[in-house]
Amino acid sequence: MDFRIDAIDKCAKHARATTITLPHGEVQTPIFMPVGTQACVKGLDAIDITNHLQTNIILANTYHLYLRPGENTIKTLGGLHGFSGYNGNFLTDSGGFQAFSLSQNMKKHDNGIAFKSHIDGSEHFFTPQKVLDIQYALHSDIMMVLDDLIGLPAPKERIALSVQKTTQWAKESLQYHLEKKKLGANNRLFAITQGGTDEQMRIQSAKELCSLGEFDGYAIGGLAVGESAQEMYDTIECVNAYLPKEKPRYLMGVGTPENIIEAIERGVDMFDCVMPTRNARNATLFTSRGKIAIKSSKYRLDDSPLDEKCDCYTCKNYSKAYLHHLFRANEITYHRLASIHNLKYYLNLVKGARNAIIEGKFLEYKKELYIGLNAQD
Repeated sequence: MDFRIDAIDKCAKHARATTITLPHGEVQTPIFMPVGTQACVKGLDAIDITNHLQTNIILANTYHLYLRPGENTIKTLGGLHGFSGYNGNFLTDSGGFQAFSLSQNMKKHDNGIAFKSHIDGSEHFFTPQKVLDIQYALHSDIMMVLDDLIGLPAPKERIALSVQKTTQWAKESLQYHLEKKKLGANNRLFAITQGGTDEQMRIQSAKELCSLGEFDGYAIGGLAVGESAQEMYDTIECVNAYLPKEKPRYLMGVGTPENIIEAIERGVDMFDCVMPTRNARNATLFTSRGKIAIKSSKYRLDDSPLDEKCDCYTCKNYSKAYLHHLFRANEITYHRLASIHNLKYYLNLVKGARNAIIEGKFLEYKKELYIGLNAQD
């Protein structure tokens, strides 16, 4: 995969700006990937994503799309791009996290994960090869290997078993993918490190994955599942020291603006999280002066935009009073406008970080951001 480092801010630990070239265009990092679970970002369509968010990579969910409408349906209709109408890049996860979090009867075996559908209770089995076949059918630009995710805290014996399984499944995935590449597959494949917050286990996981061969990128999985923020940051810093500098680094499912800025400082390139859209639907909106609860009655007559500094479609065209009204009236339009704003906030956050890194001013950018996050509306 074509990957280049554009800049490193040497005053800010390991913060870096990079460019990833993928089949559907370049991705400049740090980047936040909006979560499009069902081949769409909740409340938005491909035009919103392209024109209003102006991002060229989003995430789709292997587990959900496998269950409904099925990967073969999507393949028949042109893959994720043809099916959804979004012409940017798609990253698809392996589905392991959803099997872990949604299925009450999930069981892990040496060769995969058995689970029951949260939709109809039907039984299914994910193997490393199976989840790649699903992702080939979806025709995503970046595919994730199947890994053994566990909740935290966990006994060291269970963490060690998670690392062992994750390495074995990654090995099987890479071997399978290399054979597919000979047949013309151009999807990129990322490995996922595990190990909880145990430094020894994380180092072991990173070393073992790197010894397997040439993955296109490496993810940090198994965080934001019960550990403290500081434990998360220490783990990120630990594992990044053992991941190749010439490959993208992706922190999965994290998180708050603070989490993202701290991870960027520690050398992470890529992020995804449902927080911006989920918080938007629940009336919490991010601004340059902290979060606001738009349902509050104090916004009933407020004709100012959500954020004077924001360039999003919502802030350019609508007031706090209007959004307050839409939320109170339970209008679907609220979800669209609020989601556009929160996602644009996240995208502007990482874009600002990239520009600051290139200018060698990341620490100044971080300080100013924290002042805003701690402000009171």
